[in-house]
Amino acid sequence: MKYMILIQSNPQFLERWQALPEEQRARFGHDHVELGAELADTGELVATEGLADPALAKRVTVAGGRTMISDGPFAEAKEHLAGFFLVDCESEERALAIAARVPDAVWGLVEVRPVLDLSGWDM
Repeated sequence: MKYMILIQSNPQFLERWQALPEEQRARFGHDHVELGAELADTGELVATEGLADPALAKRVTVAGGRTMISDGPFAEAKEHLAGFFLVDCESEERALAIAARVPDAVWGLVEVRPVLDLSGWDM
């Protein structure tokens, strides 16, 4: 089953990140790459990416046939999506074990959500 492991961030996480020595920042990045490589080797990794700063985000809405685009950052949001791992693994327990190894779990919030299988839907 597929699970999306969502990596959340917030201003407090960013402050702590900026205060880290360069060696710890490098280790953090290395640990991300290493986890991705390990999951690729086991065949469980579908995709993983980090996301750009929320200030670069755009929101798209359509109302009355008109497309409206709003530029970020969006002040009402304290937390933001910083990255993700999409995994295909045997169980929720395995997905949770993977999430516990995401370096961000030490500093912030990592959320695990099942991915809906839409293959059976008639389109």
